[in-house]
Amino acid sequence: MTETDGSSEAVILATAGYDHAIKFWQAHSGICHRTVQHPDSQVNAMQITPDRQLLAAAGYQHIRMYDINSSNPNPVVNYDGVSKNVTAVGFHEDGKWMYTGGEDCSARIWDLRSRNLQCQRVFQVNAPVNCVCLHPNQVSFSWCFAVVFNKKPEVWIIEQHVFIGIKTHLHEYPLRRIGTAIDLIFFLILKGNCYVWSLTGGTRDEPTVLHPRTKIPQAHKRAALKCLFSPDSCFLATTSADTTVNIWQTSDFSLKKTLKEANQRWVWDCAFSEDSQYLITASSDNMARLWNLDHGEVVREYSGHQKAVVSLAFRDAHAV
Repeated sequence: MTETDGSSEAVILATAGYDHAIKFWQAHSGICHRTVQHPDSQVNAMQITPDRQLLAAAGYQHIRMYDINSSNPNPVVNYDGVSKNVTAVGFHEDGKWMYTGGEDCSARIWDLRSRNLQCQRVFQVNAPVNCVCLHPNQVSFSWCFAVVFNKKPEVWIIEQHVFIGIKTHLHEYPLRRIGTAIDLIFFLILKGNCYVWSLTGGTRDEPTVLHPRTKIPQAHKRAALKCLFSPDSCFLATTSADTTVNIWQTSDFSLKKTLKEANQRWVWDCAFSEDSQYLITASSDNMARLWNLDHGEVVREYSGHQKAVVSLAFRDAHAV
């Protein structure tokens, strides 16, 4: 993770939350070099477009897109028409599609090539969509997983634009988050338990099948909030309301390190550096932090928000 000159190569780090402000940071110095007001609502989730030009901020009933490389304080694109909170946002790697999920019980696909800013495809489910993520395969916009709150948790998979419901037989608390690696799916249960499932199929000739692999009981003492695989798939980060971040080794899902800071509160979001050696976290104590995973220590703090930081967006200098 190295800071370089030039908008197309530099590290991009943005944080946001409940103070109606999006802050852009110099990742290595901890200096905030730009603040954008987001008065419509809190920011629930953020993501940077693959070409590193725009930042998508998901809020209440809308997605706003800001120009990263200019000083324009206003959004350059506005996606409206959603009835409730948008809780998840992401992009296909070729930049042609954006996907979102929300409390209106839907997952949506938006065609970014169209001048019409209306949603191109809506997948309706029977409960609020808490998380949507794209499998690293990304073939033909397949492997898009949506997690819904439900008494009997289900995973919904988009394959060739068809929504397929798969029951996971997890009869506990609702699913909070989902993470994917090449051949793994990781479920975080709201209660704090974690489940790992392996994945096969997903081709035209072979349907998708989920296989239970292991369970991590009581991975956190309180509600689990986020899970994320590292770029090299060697580690899994889980964040929680218990104020900690746990780093697990995916080879055997043993606990490698617990990241804990004295003043840290609920940890809502996280992002790995491209080399998988650092982790950035967003917390309810109004702070974001950069951690060295080998030492389990804070390298940098990003201070300036007036309320809880619940979302961040990050692109490393060497990220493709």
